[in-house]
Amino acid sequence: MPTASSVTRHFHNPAGTITLDETARHRRRMKMVSDNGIEFLLDLAEARLLRHGDGLMLDDGRVIEVMAAPEALCIVRGRDARHLLALAWQIGNRHLPAQIFADHILIRRDHVIRDMLEGLGASVTETEAAFDPEGGAYGDAHGAHGHDHHHHGHGHTHGDHDHADHGHDH
Repeated sequence: MPTASSVTRHFHNPAGTITLDETARHRRRMKMVSDNGIEFLLDLAEARLLRHGDGLMLDDGRVIEVMAAPEALCIVRGRDARHLLALAWQIGNRHLPAQIFADHILIRRDHVIRDMLEGLGASVTETEAAFDPEGGAYGDAHGAHGHDHHHHGHGHTHGDHDHADHGHDH
């Protein structure tokens, strides 16, 4: 079985694609099957978030292109730039993956978070889109060091990340 042990952004004519949601794109080692049936072993040196458009380099020279699957998301908008920044702080304070744009933020659908944001004056609408959240203080927030997001006191679980040494208390 071919093995993919490196990721590239520089490739042409991929042998296939693999379509995964954001959670499934956070990997280090596992057997995978491309959308067109190519079986391979993903074997990276460390866990990382595979981004939409990344190429998985197989040891036989072929490349499998990573595609981000559409996910159930919320579009969060503020009244103005300062309000959006305050909303981003609230999202970040809860350690939620977020994709940040100049005029809105994408987060996973969560009715509790939606209610909180709307209570803070946000406009929140639902969408289906690829989700490619921001990296963080530890490089690629979902791929830098393991990631098992079990939040102490938050009631939310996502990714694979332990907050034991993040310099803040829960």
